[in-house]
Amino acid sequence: MSGKIEDKVKEAAGAVQEQWGAATGSSEHQAKGAARRYTNQASYAARDAAECIKDQVQSNPVAGLAIAAGVGVFIGFLLGRK
Repeated sequence: MSGKIEDKVKEAAGAVQEQWGAATGSSEHQAKGAARRYTNQASYAARDAAECIKDQVQSNPVAGLAIAAGVGVFIGFLLGRK
């Protein structure tokens, strides 16, 4: 949970840096702020998706095993092709 909070704080810092760059006319600050903001948005989304998947597998482990087996067979099929 603290990782998600940290991502939101860094996202806000990136937005502030981006706005600072816009206010001062510094394209460097704007670019760095946008990069920081979007990187942390992606990190938050990935953590949220991983948490959602973890919750789903914990509530229904048989389906999780079936999906994992299917993915394993699919990857094995792709790697076994010549």
